[in-house]
Amino acid sequence: MNLGKSKKRVVLPSRPDPPSVDQILDDIIRAAPNDPVFTVLQQTGQDSTRPSDSELETRFQQVCSFLDLNERLQEVRGRLLRQREELKTAGEGLNRDVDQVKGTHH
Repeated sequence: MNLGKSKKRVVLPSRPDPPSVDQILDDIIRAAPNDPVFTVLQQTGQDSTRPSDSELETRFQQVCSFLDLNERLQEVRGRLLRQREELKTAGEGLNRDVDQVKGTHH
């Protein structure tokens, strides 16, 4: 037993951040038609499980609508955050005005 000796710990590089949706979409758009990601099912003989063109079109349209909805939600979120800040500022101003009115009448 090597009680007095310890192994030197190897420092591994940090894990990279996962790709963003835009990076994934860009990668798919730039992929060649013979890219393995598109041909692996044909090579393994499992192409019979491939969804029909109409199913693929439906899924594609769903993804497009989800992406559009996500973009709209982000826009609404930004607008709500701005409105919240405006309301907070207006509320603080009203509180100051109320304090001034209370102070002058007492």
